[in-house]
Amino acid sequence: MKNSSPLCNQIHSVSNFQDLVSTPFHGEVNALCWKRELNGDFSEIVSKLETEENIVEIDIKELNNIELTTQGKLAREVILNDLKVLKENGADPVLNIIKYYERDEELSFFPTDVYSFHVDRSPIPTSTFLCTYHGEASEILPNNQAVQKVMVPEIREELKKLDPGGGDFESFLKEYFFDLHYQALPDAKIINLGKGNLWRLAVDHPKSNVLPCLHRAPKEKKGESRLLLIC
Repeated sequence: MKNSSPLCNQIHSVSNFQDLVSTPFHGEVNALCWKRELNGDFSEIVSKLETEENIVEIDIKELNNIELTTQGKLAREVILNDLKVLKENGADPVLNIIKYYERDEELSFFPTDVYSFHVDRSPIPTSTFLCTYHGEASEILPNNQAVQKVMVPEIREELKKLDPGGGDFESFLKEYFFDLHYQALPDAKIINLGKGNLWRLAVDHPKSNVLPCLHRAPKEKKGESRLLLIC
């Protein structure tokens, strides 16, 4: 996680929440990490709240109402504090238990689901915060190790066939969010964000002075759901 590695030039590490939210992105840095070793049994929370649904959003009341062991209670305290400080900072965090996301199979040559490397876009200055408490962690990719999918010639030609015409092709790509997705280069080094770490990722917005962070959901392990905070 140290910035001395060329691979991690985009990542800056901090030691507390206040630095996470106040440190500006700059230069190549578009990912901030508060690296943490968390106490508690987060798997217990998953087992108590998991349902048959692919994705379940957990609210604070529901989280507070479950009976937990001492280790489960420690995990709950961590989550509740993360939700609290993020809300106090103006964010709107969501806690999800995820078996898997729905795959986009409509366009075989261009899936646009969250398993594809993508950037988040906002009309106002903001950031994406996320933490994986249990299960496989999210992944990011250095911007210089990827290419925008709409710039790949064969993909671009296929997308032109979908454009109804009568307007600007670039506007068509933006309207349907094709321009948000990226393809890793053959020798790309994908970075796993790890469990317990709280991340702040740069978003594509009008006042951003850095490139947005490329990220994706990981492939889940069979039988192991993810417990993810995101906003």
